[in-house]
Amino acid sequence: MKEQKMSMKELPSSEQPYEKAELYGIRSLSDAELLAVILRTGSRRQSAVEMARGLLSGFPGRNIAGLFQVTTEELREIDGIGKVKAVQLLALGEIVKRMMKSKVSVDSFCCTEPEKVAAYFMQEMRYLDTEKVKLLILNGKNVIMKEIDVAVGAFDSAQITPRELFYYALKYKAVSILLLHNHPSGDPTPSKDDFIFTKRVAEAGNLIGISLTDHIVIGDNCYTSFRESGYLV
Repeated sequence: MKEQKMSMKELPSSEQPYEKAELYGIRSLSDAELLAVILRTGSRRQSAVEMARGLLSGFPGRNIAGLFQVTTEELREIDGIGKVKAVQLLALGEIVKRMMKSKVSVDSFCCTEPEKVAAYFMQEMRYLDTEKVKLLILNGKNVIMKEIDVAVGAFDSAQITPRELFYYALKYKAVSILLLHNHPSGDPTPSKDDFIFTKRVAEAGNLIGISLTDHIVIGDNCYTSFRESGYLV
């Protein structure tokens, strides 16, 4: 028998996010209530708000930021979450990422400004649980011509060689390049391997005439720029 759904209107007034938002404003809603608005319906066993609370408790970090880290398969393992609800939730997470990224237009700055580069990629990379290395192909004005994900590694490492980086740099006629990678720990302090790798890439670039503009390490809402910190001159 198909499970009967409980609509938002059937909930007690104290648990109706729509009415609460109308009376007190959308900012008055808790994380669970905001998710309940997206879910729209619960199940026979639980309301949409109760389902949302269960979701939050199952997210990485047990808070709403965990939405950036879950997959469709993981969501569907949660009681009451089917294909449609899983896609709705992931769409919400993607909308947030794109909204944050759109605050900084990629055409509005040159990549000599580490703070703006880090801000542009922050929401995409800060919640990743594995390291990802991005290569930015820059033109003569230090504007991004192409963005390439060149490596995704284990939790604490991503393996890539200067040869692979400059294969792409030459293929797309880069004047210079910029590297980004994330630290899943949230701490953007460069590791010993980060220093060694950056030095190798910079030296290789100098030999072939494609300079390394910067290497930016993304943490949890923070970053380290090799250029800005004086590690790369």
